[in-house]
Amino acid sequence: MAASNTNRYSSYTNASVGSGSDGKNGDKERKDLWSSMLDSVASAKRLPEKNILLLGGTVDSQREFFESLSNSEQRRTLDRNGSRMPPIANSFALGYTYYDVLDADQEDTLARISLYTLTNPSPTFASLLRPLLTPQSIPNTLIVILLDWSQPWKWMRQLREWILLLRTVLISLSNECMETMEEVMVSWRDRGRGGGTNLDGTSALPVADDGIALPLGPGEWEDALGLPLCVVAQNAEKMEYLEKTQGWKEEEFDVVLQFMRTVLLKHGASLIYTTPSAPSQLPSLIHSSLGIHSLLKKQPLKHNVIDRDKIVVPPNWDSWGKIRVLREGFDVERVSNGWTVDLDQPFPRPQPNSTAIAATNGHTADDNDDETFDNHPEEEYDHGPEDDGGDPEGSSVRLYESAVQDPTMDALQLAGRPDLSADLEVSVEDTQTFLGEQLKVLESYKQKDEKAAMRGGDNDSSRPGYKLPIHRKPAADEDEATNGSNGNYLRPTEARVLEHIGPVQFNMGGIQVDADDMVQRLKDRQVYSTPSEPASPVDDDGSATEVAPPMDTENLQAFFHGLMNRRGGTAK
Repeated sequence: MAASNTNRYSSYTNASVGSGSDGKNGDKERKDLWSSMLDSVASAKRLPEKNILLLGGTVDSQREFFESLSNSEQRRTLDRNGSRMPPIANSFALGYTYYDVLDADQEDTLARISLYTLTNPSPTFASLLRPLLTPQSIPNTLIVILLDWSQPWKWMRQLREWILLLRTVLISLSNECMETMEEVMVSWRDRGRGGGTNLDGTSALPVADDGIALPLGPGEWEDALGLPLCVVAQNAEKMEYLEKTQGWKEEEFDVVLQFMRTVLLKHGASLIYTTPSAPSQLPSLIHSSLGIHSLLKKQPLKHNVIDRDKIVVPPNWDSWGKIRVLREGFDVERVSNGWTVDLDQPFPRPQPNSTAIAATNGHTADDNDDETFDNHPEEEYDHGPEDDGGDPEGSSVRLYESAVQDPTMDALQLAGRPDLSADLEVSVEDTQTFLGEQLKVLESYKQKDEKAAMRGGDNDSSRPGYKLPIHRKPAADEDEATNGSNGNYLRPTEARVLEHIGPVQFNMGGIQVDADDMVQRLKDRQVYSTPSEPASPVDDDGSATEVAPPMDTENLQAFFHGLMNRRGGTAK
């Protein structure tokens, strides 16, 4: 019994000692378990980070873009959390701001988007963009280029400069970044083509049974940048202003859209027109491009190429056939090849020397009919001496600017101003001052006519039957694009504007006066006016005819007075 008790005791003691070591290991395992659980919860609550490189536009237009994406969501967030709206620091060089994307119920936060802004495509800013592109950030980055409908004739040139700047940045990245960009572009190119899901998260149309994806059409994804691209044309409400003041018609708007769709098709990019006061699909397009989808409510992204101020062209939707249908006569292949020529140019563009500048300034209006120059400081490096302004032969930029001309440059060339200032404001002198100067001119003409009448001689202008030469008015069936109402040369743009706005009228002393009619009356009065002291009229054979003696007014008065008295006596 004692032995058994001893063994039992020793075994209990040994078991107790062994359980102590096992307890330490168990505590360590429990700590590791809690750490892993806390890490998983923290990672679940960690917001996905997305980046947008916002290029182009102005400080104000970039703020409008930011507000169009985050305005409604930010207001609800501020009301719920009582926090302040993040500031927008985009006044100098590379700007930054951020906002949170909320779900449909406005409760859950889907992602946090960081916006990096840049307004000037200067090559000196390339070093600011390189640190933003890493193997970790590239799959979560979207490039957005802003354009403005206030100056649509500059779009192709601005787009070219931004893409050349991006190329300079992307080709200087590491090999690891290059491999990541290639993977991103392959996934974007195949999105929606092999079944799977579309950009907006909806299911794509099924393909053939063998699982082969749809092939690429001509001009599609020929020049992938390495990052997804979206072009936003702001202030679409100014299209109506162009229609009223510049004489734009549907043809001009269609040409702009065809050019943009053709060049963006080469990069697999998307296009959208926005209006500040109207709702649009901009948030859906931007968030879908970043892979942000609502968990509660699907928002399908619909294309729209019918409403001219609500254009939406998603990636992997467009094709050459759809572009040609918009308007006949558009050479989509030529524009696509010309865009390749444009992107083969060096960046930054070489500065023109003094000889090239003098030659450019010395061009006449006819020499510059096919060229439009953008004269603003941030694009001075764009005007090289090559081929009359830096655009190579076959350039899409040249084709675009010849089809969509800058009306300010047309006005400056018509006015014959030596400078290339884009300022349309002119100083107008006072009306009385102008009339006083014109009175002096008329007095000088009057004195010349009097001297000519007194001098007589063989001068035809001294003859009473002489009439001043009348300028021939153009026939009614003449082309108004060539001859205006006064016989002067008019450009097609000016002729369309004059036809659109009608006659020029102004108010003078409460009376509505037609300017053209007033000028014509003054010309007719000057033509049919006779000299103050006419000389003897001359017959066709050159001999002077006799002039009737002046009439005796006293005899006439006595004659009529006698008639009146005779009638009075008969009545009696």
